[in-house]
Amino acid sequence: MENGYVIANSNIDSKRLVDDLRKKEFSSFDIVAAIKELKTTLADCRVNNIYQLDEKTVIFKLHKTDMSPIRLVVEAGRRLHATSYAEENPAEPPAFCMALRKYLRNAWVAGIDQYEFERIVTVSFRTKTGVLKLVVELFGDGNIILTNDNNVIIHALAFKKMRDRDILHNVILELPPSSGKNPFKVILEELEEAFRNAGETEVVRSTVRFLGVGGVYAEEILLRANVDKTKHCSALTGDEVKGIFEALQTLLAAVSGGNLEPCIVLGEDGEFLDVVSLKLRRYEGFKTQAYPSFNQALDEFYLRVTVAERAINRVEVDKITKEAERMRRMVAEQEKSISEDEAKAERDKIVGNTIYAHFNELQTFQEQLIKANQQGHEWDAIVTAVLDAKKTGKYPAAYVESFDGKNLALNLGIDSFHFSFNLRDSLFDNANRYYEHGKRAKEKSQGALSALQDSKRKLARIERELSEAEALKNLKPAEIMEALSKRKVALENKEWYEKFRWFTTSDGFLVVAGKDTVSNEVLVKKYTSQEDVVFHAEITGSPFVIVKAEGRVISEQALREAGEFAASFSRAWRENLGTADVYWVKVDQLAKSGPSGESVPHGAFFVVGKRNWMRNTPLRVAVGIIVGEETSFVGGSVDAVKAKTKIYLVIQPGDSEGKELLKQILKALMLKLNKEQREKAGKTSIEQIREFVPYTKGMLNLKAA
Repeated sequence: MENGYVIANSNIDSKRLVDDLRKKEFSSFDIVAAIKELKTTLADCRVNNIYQLDEKTVIFKLHKTDMSPIRLVVEAGRRLHATSYAEENPAEPPAFCMALRKYLRNAWVAGIDQYEFERIVTVSFRTKTGVLKLVVELFGDGNIILTNDNNVIIHALAFKKMRDRDILHNVILELPPSSGKNPFKVILEELEEAFRNAGETEVVRSTVRFLGVGGVYAEEILLRANVDKTKHCSALTGDEVKGIFEALQTLLAAVSGGNLEPCIVLGEDGEFLDVVSLKLRRYEGFKTQAYPSFNQALDEFYLRVTVAERAINRVEVDKITKEAERMRRMVAEQEKSISEDEAKAERDKIVGNTIYAHFNELQTFQEQLIKANQQGHEWDAIVTAVLDAKKTGKYPAAYVESFDGKNLALNLGIDSFHFSFNLRDSLFDNANRYYEHGKRAKEKSQGALSALQDSKRKLARIERELSEAEALKNLKPAEIMEALSKRKVALENKEWYEKFRWFTTSDGFLVVAGKDTVSNEVLVKKYTSQEDVVFHAEITGSPFVIVKAEGRVISEQALREAGEFAASFSRAWRENLGTADVYWVKVDQLAKSGPSGESVPHGAFFVVGKRNWMRNTPLRVAVGIIVGEETSFVGGSVDAVKAKTKIYLVIQPGDSEGKELLKQILKALMLKLNKEQREKAGKTSIEQIREFVPYTKGMLNLKAA
């Protein structure tokens, strides 16, 4: 123990150390670091879909034009970060998930913020009906609450009434009381006053309460300030308080400034102990595993922990433990009951035998007692006389232990067996009663024995399940991650242009088109060079189409093919027009504001100077198939596809649409293959050609192919 802290190499119980250090909560520092990265990641993202994995965990699948799909995992009371793992989604979405889909699907992420320094995160969305907010509570049991821009609750993961606030439909959301002073706003004088007022309280406890930083970071601050965490606040010197303040500022500056060193802290056996955004003094001497970003570290840490927990939960280890305990008690009770029944059956049989063994003397004794009663003697007087005779050791009086006047029965003790003998019944009846009792006890024990065997089989099965569940708990991270890696979403190694629509012309120029307003903006701003040219159709609802020069002079053939592509993917195709006017300009002719300073909407540009027109450009595209080692499809302008394959179709505007059109195209292409090619092509999907057909609408021009 040094300065009140456990040192990694101290001689203490390692298991207790591991349990002491294992991460138990998502801290405010974690939120600052995670959100710092997510602000950039989530900017300009659109919500594609929402899934709810369990009662507390929601996944947002987000689309960003120039990136692979992004998944944001939100678990109430526990975590919030980007994830690269595809979880198995429930077949039936829960009601809360359906509500989120109703309000947030296709919405745009407008921002993500932490409330003060609390474990509360607000994700804002731009929707058609206005701004909506998702408030995520990452403390206690947690909650996920959807509100409108006026903070009126629309829906919540858990509706409830509490002492200080209510989470109810159509009620204004009130945030919980602050857990402490926002450390970003604390000044030295306030910290000094807080410690003075804390008196004899340990400094670590006071730091947690005043700043709301959590135990881990309170201890880290004190460790960096070289202050014993158990020291009373009243004993702190001015220099020590100043050191605590400076240590706090150092941590805050590092985490808020993005100077992160994300890593997972490992135990002796490689188990995951903690995930941190900064290197902490408390973990000096521990092995760590570094990650490029804090979100990636969070993803790996919580996936490892959560998947292990879910695997255990799938066999319900707690429930199984309780069931195993219940079954053990039941087996013990059944064994005891059987033992008692068997002993009773044996005893009753022996009692019956004993009655017959002493048949004559018992019968004579019974007759004498009944005769005395019939002669007018009271039973009490008769029994008194018998007990007097017993004192002399005279038999059978010596067998009598007591008298049950209510039931008119003698309690006898013969040959170490004690039993009741009813004077109203004959000797035969008394003996038979014990035989019958013994028989029933035997039958009961045999039935119970069958139930016991069944219980033992159930117990054995439950104990096997429990053993497997407990073994799963002890899997090493490498074994867990090996299983997890199969579920990791492959970050596709795509070229930048594969995120857009694209083709290469018959003479080798790359042509790239936007898919929507966002991709239009990104394409022009991020992926064009001064020597490139940009096409646009003279109709509202046209993509920007760029031809990449890449150091060459762009040919007339490339311009013609790019023009056809721009015309075909414009709204003119949807309107079933035969031709459209298109133009091209140089990149430096595009501007985001006009001569008078007026701005244009996202995804649009002003054109400055002369436009190069291509009038009456025909609307047509081609789709072809290439059968080689792997079967692939190509699409684009007719001349571009013809240059790559002889097996192609020309498609023009028409009324067929959707899957039916795609099926027609695929079938027509397959008919153009010979038997050997069809066998080599194998099974193909219509989804492989969807991207090549404008608006998934049109008709086949079989004469042109």
